[in-house]
Amino acid sequence: MIRKLLRRIFKRGEPSPHPVEIIPAERHGIRPEGVSPGARRTCETLQQAGHRAYVVGGAVRDLIAGRQPKDFDIATDATPDEVRRLFRRSRIIGRRFQIVHVMQGGETLEVSTFRAAHDEDTLKDEHGRVLRDNVWGSMEDDAARRDFTINALYYDPISGAVFDYHHGVRDLQRKTLRMIGDSRARYREDPVRMLRAVRFSAKLDLRLAPQVQAPIREMAELIENVPSSRLFDEMLKLLFSGHAVECVKRLREDGLHQGLLPLLDVIFEQPLGEKFVMLALADTDLRIRADKRTSPGFLFATLLWHEVLANWEKRKNNGEPPVPALHTAMDEVLDTQGEKLAITRRIAGDIKDIWLLQPRFEKRGGRAPFRLIEQQRFRAAWDFLLLRAKSGEAPQELADWWLAFQEAGNAEREAMLKPDSGPKKRRRSRGRKAGEAGAADAVL
Repeated sequence: MIRKLLRRIFKRGEPSPHPVEIIPAERHGIRPEGVSPGARRTCETLQQAGHRAYVVGGAVRDLIAGRQPKDFDIATDATPDEVRRLFRRSRIIGRRFQIVHVMQGGETLEVSTFRAAHDEDTLKDEHGRVLRDNVWGSMEDDAARRDFTINALYYDPISGAVFDYHHGVRDLQRKTLRMIGDSRARYREDPVRMLRAVRFSAKLDLRLAPQVQAPIREMAELIENVPSSRLFDEMLKLLFSGHAVECVKRLREDGLHQGLLPLLDVIFEQPLGEKFVMLALADTDLRIRADKRTSPGFLFATLLWHEVLANWEKRKNNGEPPVPALHTAMDEVLDTQGEKLAITRRIAGDIKDIWLLQPRFEKRGGRAPFRLIEQQRFRAAWDFLLLRAKSGEAPQELADWWLAFQEAGNAEREAMLKPDSGPKKRRRSRGRKAGEAGAADAVL
């Protein structure tokens, strides 16, 4: 710590290797109303207390690209404790990187302190991944720490200026994704940057600079060292980016998909499997772009369904009863994925509910359809059946029948029922033995 402090003191008089370009509003094109009220109030409060504070990273990038950000992050020279004292509704979180969650109305803003550059004292694992680093630095240091030039942008909502240390605005205009620093070293520090490169290039239609793309395929195995919970979060961002189809295509091209979903290659080798997955991703993209509700459980259920099917069929062929075989197949597939993706218990429950309802769509006689349509996950399961029909896995007639059954009245539903082919159970009269029943019938 003392060595770091001395280096920073003696470095202050040196010329900056990355002189900042201050870009006025008329050049960068950000409209002030595009910034959320909470982000603006947070920056104002910090600046009024004598601190520097800016909207940073992805929000600035998206605003310049003409997109509305989903959330706003703030960077400041105030320490987490100083930020915490300024905002009554706030809390410090994180071990690896301490940040402050500031609640402004219905918004939650992530406020992070400018961080110092990495050096030989930074705690890393044997592969070079940064494990812990809470040493504060200057705004210039903080910009150098960020992964891509388009994310090293700082916007002051008070003055309207953008601070650009690494020509990020120019790269956005040129549709190029460039790394800050040496790409190989940055991927070792955080292998998730390889996934982020794919996601940003697909979302913003950017070309990966050669030095960004070249190392990805040979360094893809480093993703195995990423904690499963963080990998799962990154996968959710990728799959719900509104560009999942393009992301998955680029993941395959760069050889990254195998470390994320180990069974994805097997799925894509099956014609119906690939068609089914790509239909699901395309449907998710359309819903996100239309600002409609989406479900992680539904999407992961589609991604893993064909592995469950293959496992289930194998077990049934080995003589296992269908229902227990399905339960075992589901658990096995989810356990395999759970080794790499920390799928939460709630999402895993949603996935299983959708899978378990699929065989029940085959039963269209008796009271089974009425019971099925009352299930909490019925609508999601029926949407899943629609995808199966579109991919050719399930009969379209089956999906159409269930659509008509949903829209019909009670009398119409009764008329639609198929003959119940299930075994009939004889009901015995209560309180009488079989012989007594026969004798009574004879008397009558």
